[in-house]
Parts: sequence; C-alpha cells; structure tokens
Amino acid sequence: HSENLTDVQKEIIHHNSSLGDQQRLQISISQAQFLQTIVKISNTKKILEVGSFTGFSALSMASVLPSDGILISLDKNSEFSNIAKSFYEKANEKKIKQIVKPAIQSLKELKISNQKFDLIFIDADKENYVNYYDISVDLVISGGLIIIDNVLWHGEVSDKSKNDKFTNIIRNFNDYVKKD
Repeated sequence: HSENLTDVQKEIIHHNSSLGDQQRLQISISQAQFLQTIVKISNTKKILEVGSFTGFSALSMASVLPSDGILISLDKNSEFSNIAKSFYEKANEKKIKQIVKPAIQSLKELKISNQKFDLIFIDADKENYVNYYDISVDLVISGGLIIIDNVLWHGEVSDKSKNDKFTNIIRNFNDYVKKD
C-alpha cells in the first residue's frame, strides 16, 4: 500500500544494481518511503543529507518537499554526485543543491553560516558518524529531526559475538548518542 516509485527512482535502483558491491550503499525502498512519510508529517521544508551516493534518498525526500522546500546533499565523491545530478535533472527536481567535498568541511561551513535544517539524514562513512552527529546537533532546528542510517547494522549491534570494525563503530556510536 506504499506509494509507487517514480520512473526515475526505478532507474536509479536499476543503475545501482549494476554497481556490484557498491549497490549496498543505496537505502532500501522501504527506507525511502519511510523518509518520505517523515518529511510529509513533520512539515519539513529544509533537509540536509550527509552522503548521497547516486541520489535515491535525496530524490525520494525532495519529491515530497513543498515547492518552497530545499534539500542540500553532501557527498565527497564527484563521480557519484554527477550520476545523482543526472537523475535529479531527469526527474526535473530543482529543490536539490549538491555540495561535492568532504562532509566535515561542508558541515563546518554550514554551521559558520548559521544554517538550520528541519531534518538531517546521515548516511555516509561510518567512521565519522560521531563527528557528523556532533555538528548536526548545532544545525538542526529545535524540534527538528536527525535520522541516522545503519544504527541497527542488520541486527549485528545486538549480537555480542559480532566484533568486526564496522559493527563496533556503530555500537560505539549508538552508545555515544544514548549518553548525549
């Protein structure tokens, strides 16, 4: 009973399926639809996305923003950002502004310029989650939302036998946020 994907969303998914192991960087369809629901019910007008890959999540959120809404998408990978831009253009989505450079640098610049966001979606390199979170706390409006992908890490964060690098990074991040 969810909304149907647009042709461009389907095209992004098809494109990403050709990328081998990198396709795992795309959020799931159900996550995209969940983000759309959150944007709609929270009356969000200004979104910051940290990590955009080929644009599926940004396009999904931007498509339900009001006409005066904006989504700023941060990604350091110019190849993926160019692919994302081509999909935004194909969808005629003009509410997305891309910044292509390391997210920490962009976040600090946004903070210096006193930018504020209704919703921040973090889905970039896990090693910097704490840094992204710390700066995002200053960038989100009072009552706004910070949504962070991968905090359940396929259920592995609750499995004490899992102690690989990324599981521990996410586990430590979750502890950090809980103590904040």
